[in-house]
Formats: sequence, structure tokens, C-alpha cells
Amino acid sequence: MRTALAELRPDLVLIEGPPEADALVPLAGDAEMEPPVALLAYVPGEPGQAAFWPFAVFSPEWQAIQYALGAGIPARFCDLPAANQLAMDRKGRSRVRTDPIGELASAAGYDDAERWWEDVVEHVPGPAVFGAIADAMRTLRDADQQAGPSDAGLLDTVREAYMRKTLRGAAREGYERIAVVCGAWHVPALDGRAGAGPAPTAAADDRLLRGLPKVKAAMTWVPWTYGRLTFASGYGAGVRSPGWYDHLFAADDHPVERWLAKVAAVLRDEGLPASPAHEIEAVRLADTLAAMRGRPLAGLEEVTEATLAVLCEGSDVMLRLIQSKLVVGERLGAVPAATPMVPLQRDVHDQQRSLRLRPRPEPAEHDLDLRKPNDLARSHLLHRLLLIGVPWGTPARGRSGHIGTFRETWQLAWRPDLDLALIEASMWGSTVASAAAARARSEAAAAGTLDALTALTERCLLADLGAALPDVLAAVRERAALDTDVTHLMAALPALVRAARYGDVRGTDPARLGEVATEMITRICAGLPAATASLDQDAERQLRDRIDAAHGAVSLLAGLDSGGRDSQERWLAALGRLYRPPLIAGRVTRLLVDGERLTIDEAAGRMSRELSAGVPAAAAAGWAEGFLSGSGLLLVHDERLLRLADAWLAGLDAETFQGVLPALRRTFGTFAPPERRAIGEQAARLSDAATPAAADSGYDDLDPLRATVATRTVLAILGRPQ
Repeated sequence: MRTALAELRPDLVLIEGPPEADALVPLAGDAEMEPPVALLAYVPGEPGQAAFWPFAVFSPEWQAIQYALGAGIPARFCDLPAANQLAMDRKGRSRVRTDPIGELASAAGYDDAERWWEDVVEHVPGPAVFGAIADAMRTLRDADQQAGPSDAGLLDTVREAYMRKTLRGAAREGYERIAVVCGAWHVPALDGRAGAGPAPTAAADDRLLRGLPKVKAAMTWVPWTYGRLTFASGYGAGVRSPGWYDHLFAADDHPVERWLAKVAAVLRDEGLPASPAHEIEAVRLADTLAAMRGRPLAGLEEVTEATLAVLCEGSDVMLRLIQSKLVVGERLGAVPAATPMVPLQRDVHDQQRSLRLRPRPEPAEHDLDLRKPNDLARSHLLHRLLLIGVPWGTPARGRSGHIGTFRETWQLAWRPDLDLALIEASMWGSTVASAAAARARSEAAAAGTLDALTALTERCLLADLGAALPDVLAAVRERAALDTDVTHLMAALPALVRAARYGDVRGTDPARLGEVATEMITRICAGLPAATASLDQDAERQLRDRIDAAHGAVSLLAGLDSGGRDSQERWLAALGRLYRPPLIAGRVTRLLVDGERLTIDEAAGRMSRELSAGVPAAAAAGWAEGFLSGSGLLLVHDERLLRLADAWLAGLDAETFQGVLPALRRTFGTFAPPERRAIGEQAARLSDAATPAAADSGYDDLDPLRATVATRTVLAILGRPQ
């Protein structure tokens, strides 16, 4: 195409694309512009109403723009305006037009349209192929018309009418050599020979375009990625291997040899062997495969097979690495600072630069130390972006998003659609801080549950949104005052207490949060006995979990101030009044023992009663599950409790034992392996028939000689005589 433009020397270049982007063309020549990039059309204030026109460095449209900028001639877009296309996209779709390139490839005996295009078009020198492609498209269009109307066909009719109108307007302006760069499908419609019958007149095109639906659309450039250019990304006109085509476009000579050298470099970077001999053998194999298949040059299929056989030694895992890093390519484009942006986008870009947090397409892990001002500011930015629906970063599970730690771990990966998300989020504010605060206030007003509100409180602290916190806390207080369900209050308490306890880690005054938490604990204590009545099995376990979480929250709050200690006393007193159902009673007993409100003797007395012969086996199993779940250390360190449990189990008949076995499995399954082993050894010693030697029978295969070597090593480390 570049050769054809050089031969034609046009005085105007028209490019398939929305004409609203004409003013953005000069930015394509900016030194800071790095493809892949995309034109983004969006409807301000209408989330989801957007469309992208991506460009890679090897895209014909991009090269046409670069030619026009270099030649000093105007370049314009000639497709139907985005304002109309976005309005028309709101309608449904029926029959979809078949892929014309796929049809031609299939007719030629190819099962891969890209491979056919590479053989027939890309490997043919000069622009002579354009005429043949136009003739082929004309035949396909005739066949498509005979198949009946389709939504794609109707939209194409409108688009092509606008393209012809643009061409006529350019001719009236005095342009004589006009080059049109568009999809091959549209060529017959623009040269006046779209099929049977006369070419559409200007009047007919004007009638077709009159009264089209329209929305208010804005346009800008946004960075794009090669991954988003693939078919898998949802971009219908994409290619499966943008990294490969980028290489072919940039390689002046020996493209196969240069490609396989890149493959070897990627493998070596991963610590895998890939010698020059491997590269030479892979080149030979690729060339041989191309010759056997009658191809003018080894294509992606041949180099991939050679890579798998020689460089990857048959490993699909290694081949997937090459597919990701080279065939698709991990490349994120960049747009210049002069690109039109909404204020929220500009604020994010400025913060990315000032915080030295460069957006990259490949996932990267970042550890943040919140004691450092720059890392704390990074954390605030990432949490604020999450609040406004721009998930640039994902907190690592179990290591981030907790306000009681000085460390956070994030996985960052910038996707092109995040720019659209920023544009949509701009309705909340012109800066990230103001937008996140406004979004938090809105969520507080619309929150359906109390636990959602307290979770939002914690998120506000993580994002350092002190401006929104009073409104969120007011909503928490109001909802807590109206919510009569104790389980809802208990579910909401942990997040609020974490915020109250650890707010000072992020420079937030926790007093207001503690006051709300204290009010909630008072209401929970008053309603807890009634909440334990008439529970089925699932509700009983759910309440047990809520009690555990609330107990941890109350203990955490007790270290905050005297009000927290008073709340703890009130909570423990409320627990002491719970005697039923069995699962709850057993759990409460354990919590009181751990809190030193019950002695072991008192716990043993309760256990003796609850596991006695007169208690139904299912109820006894529930009490034991509540008492023991989470940790078996009491059975390890107190023989009386172990004897009580052992005697209860030994007294069960076979049928009853099978009935309580699921509860026992749940209970003992929560114990750590060393705890289970220690309980087993202790239980074995309860019977005179079992000896310590029998308990150690699992070590009969011990090798004394090897054990001696290990023992000497340990003694040497400890500094003891051997």
C-alpha cells in the first residue's frame, strides 16, 4: 500500500474511520505517539456507549496517516460518523454477513484465512494485487446480496453511502488524486461497480442518510495492546498474531531467521537452553516445511512447528510462552500529553507519573510499604480507582486490603478499556479523590445491607477518603438503628472494628468509628439470646461463624480504649447466658475458656453433662463440634477432656457412630496435622493395651544409619556434644 501511495502521489488521503477524528490526525505524528493505539468514540454520561478503532504500526490505515503527514497532504476519515454508528448500535442484530476473506480462503482450499492472505497478498510484490482483490470482492458482494438482507449489509449500505458522499465533497473541493484506504469489501461500492445495476446517485445517498439516529459523541486517542488486537479480545477485525505481523513489517530481510532468533532469546531469558545450533536447525526445518507445502516463504504455521519441534523440544508449555510473548506480543501503546482527555484521565496520568507507577499491559506485582509516603500515596490511588470502577490493581489475596498492616501487595495490569472506564467514571468528579468520595457517598445512600455499609467504611479508610467518611458513618448509624436482625449487626461489626482499631495506621481518627461499633455491640448483646432460638442446622452453623467473627472484633476493640473494654465485658456476659442450641453452647464454652472466663474444671463439668449417656448423640456431637472446632490443643494438654471425649465415643453403638461421623470429620478436619497426631498419641496412652512403642509403629521403616547422620548434624547446629 505504501508503494501504491508513492506511485499515485495523491493530494488527499481518505481513510475508513469516523470523521469526528479528523482533528486528531496531527497527533499521530507526535514523537510521543507509539502504536498500538486506538481511536475511542464515546457518549459522555452514557456508560457502555463507546466504540474503538485500533491501529497497529502495520495497519494500512496507520501507514496511510503517516504517509499523508510525511507528504504534507491532508488525511481525513470518510466513514459514517461515530455519532450515527453509536446510535445505530443500540438496535438488535439478526443475520450477520460472512467473512469475505474467509470465503476466498475456503474457495482456494485454505482452512486459515490469515494464511491465505499472507500467501496470496502479502508475499506478492507491488500494488497489482489490488485490482484482483476488488474483482473478488465484487463477486462475493453479489453472492451476499442473493442470500438476503442482513443487519451488517444494511449498515454497510449506509456507511458506503456516506463514503461516496465524502468522495463527492472532496472532488468538489478541487482534489484530483484522491486515495481511499478502506476494507476490501467496500471497494466495489466506491468505484461505482458494486454489482448489477447502476451506481447509486448522490440524491439516493442523501435520501438514505437523511434522518439517521444520532447521539452526542466525543473522540480521543487511547493506548491499545497487541493482545486486544486478537480475535479473542472481541475486536472483530483483529488478527490472531499481531506480534508476528509486526515482526514481518519491521524485518527488512531474513524474517524467518530473525524471528527464530527472537524465540531463542525469549527462551534464554526464562533460563531455558536455546543455542545457535538450535536456531539454525529450526530455520532449516521451517524452510523445508514451506517448500513441501508450496509456500513462497515460511509462515507462522511453519515457524511455530519448527519452534515446537526444535527449540521447545515438544513442550506445549514452552510454546504457550512464545505464543504470549511473541506471536501475540506484550506491547502497550502510548499517546502524547497533548491528547484530549477528560479531567479525571488527566489526573490519573499525572499521578502515575508523579508516583512513578507506569502502566504496563503485562501483570506485575508491587509490594507497598505504607510507612513510606510514596507507597502510601500509591495505595490510596489504587484503592480509589477500585472504588470508581477502574480495577488497574488487584490486591493479592491474604496480603492486601487489610488496614491493620503496613504492607500491601498488588498485581497491576493496565488494559485499554480502563481508559473508557475512566471516562465513564468522570461523572463522579474531575479528580480521583473527588470522584471516589462522590461514589462512596452514592454507594452509602444506596447500600442494601448493613455489612455492605461497614465494608464501604473500611474501603473509605483504605482509600483515605476522609471527606466521604462522615456521610458513610451516618448511613451506618442510621441503618444499625433500624436493623433489628442481630445476625446483620454481627456480620457488619468486624469491618467496622478493623477500621476503628487500625485507622491510625493510615492517619485516620478512629474515635468516631469506635463509637458506632460500641453502639452496635450493645444492641447485639441485647438481642443475642433471642437470636439463638429455633435455628435449623444451617442457620446454627452460620450463627456460630458470626459469633466467632464478632468475638474477634470485640477483642480487637478492647485494646482501643476503655469503651472497648466495657464492650468486651458486656459481650462475654452475653455469651455466658447462651446454653442452647448445642453447637452454639459448645462454641461459647470454648470462647469463655479461651477468654479465661471459665476454668478448665468448669469446662470439664459442662462437657461431662453434654456428652453424657442421656444426651442424644446428635446434640452431643454438635456440642463437641462447637467446643473443639478450630483447635484441638485442649485435648492435647488436658487429659480429663480427652478422657471425656474418648469415653463418649467408645460408648456409641455402630449405627449412632455413623450418624455423628460427619460432625466428627468436620471437627477434626480443622485441626492441624501435628494436633491430630498428638491427640492420637494421647488417646493411645489412655488404654493399657496400647504402649508407646505401638504408637510409634509408623516409623518401622526408619533407616538407623541415615538417622544417625541427621542427628549428628542437628547436634552440631545446636552446639551439643555428639
